[in-house]
Amino acid sequence: MGKSSKRERASSVTMEDTEGDSGVFDATLLAPIAHPLADKKLTKKALKVVKKATKHRHIKRGVKEVVKSLRKGDKGLVIMAGNISPVDVLSHIPVLCEDNQVPYVFVNSREELGGSCATKRPTCCLMVVPGGKGSKGEAHEDYKEIYSECFEAAKVLDQKLIATAAAGVITA
Repeated sequence: MGKSSKRERASSVTMEDTEGDSGVFDATLLAPIAHPLADKKLTKKALKVVKKATKHRHIKRGVKEVVKSLRKGDKGLVIMAGNISPVDVLSHIPVLCEDNQVPYVFVNSREELGGSCATKRPTCCLMVVPGGKGSKGEAHEDYKEIYSECFEAAKVLDQKLIATAAAGVITA
């Protein structure tokens, strides 16, 4: 076992990871509160929005920043990872989002979420705030259309979730 450079080790790890990856995510890894869960198409769109909004610095990343923004009354789209352990880390965020009428959605992986917002660290939640700080809440032309699609899809999913919970259909 000789010494190898970091670059060689990283490339061998990613090669191993991608070879066995069939694109199927194990649902048993998801937290029980991960509802509404975005489908594959919405997840792809949401991660694309995050990537483009990161370029314009319209992202609040991490639990503390998201909670602070929600309490201040910022509007946007909250995206959370479904494979968080322990769940208590972000179990209060959906309640804050519902109180402030901010749509939220869960994606499968925190690694994908972190990778899309230009950081190497896995991220458990983030908030896309169109316009960034002190702006009139208008998304940049670069991602305006796809942001509005994701926002509306998340809003519809949230309304369905609230309606089914009110009817008593969801069981823990």
